[in-house]
Amino acid sequence: MINRFVNKLSELSDLSPRDVAVLEAATARTRKYAQRQDLIREGDEPGPVFVVLEGWVCRYKILPSGTRQIMAFLMPGDACDLHVNLLPEMDHGIQALTIAKVAIISRTEMLTLMNDHPAIARAMYTAQLIDEGVMRAWIVSMGRRSSIERVAHLMCELYLRARNIGLAGDGEFAFPMSQLVLADALGMTAVHINRVLQELRLTGAMALHRGSVDIIDPIKLVHIAGFDENYLHRRLRHTA
Repeated sequence: MINRFVNKLSELSDLSPRDVAVLEAATARTRKYAQRQDLIREGDEPGPVFVVLEGWVCRYKILPSGTRQIMAFLMPGDACDLHVNLLPEMDHGIQALTIAKVAIISRTEMLTLMNDHPAIARAMYTAQLIDEGVMRAWIVSMGRRSSIERVAHLMCELYLRARNIGLAGDGEFAFPMSQLVLADALGMTAVHINRVLQELRLTGAMALHRGSVDIIDPIKLVHIAGFDENYLHRRLRHTA
């Protein structure tokens, strides 16, 4: 079975066969999470490193009003919170958006991996820096992009990220989430996101289907979004 976490780190650093073997061993202990089940909640004491092997996971925060803001989508191969154990408690929650298979690596084991295997440490730090670049792009979208630009930009990003891990075909990728989840990620209401998606469909740029996104005209979608993929740092990947 493909281990997309090992594949991702192998693209970010020159891992030796020994590095690959220890990563595969470290991610052998897995747990299945149901849709909408929390891996960890805001206020909990930080625990192990979570590595997403299958399914989609998100970072989120619940406001006093009860509304939710999704702050990141995590795909297979992504890891959560390398250094969060330096803090006394979680300041956000992590939840499975679909049925998810997650590897759980203890803090002690992760520290040993990084101390004893410099190439793994370099790959993990690089992945974390790329995650921070994605977070900055989301902040710019929320602050400065129009609604249609925001949706188009996120779809461009998710398509490239899915293609990087082999989960996207020619202009299409699986997106097993509701419009409500998308609205929570983009700071919109469900009614507003529905209107924007209809507008994008009418432009001929993309269409959201049940469980997938079809990028009909990638050039048009990129133009609408004003998308520049530099923040994904795909040139760092050996296979890019």
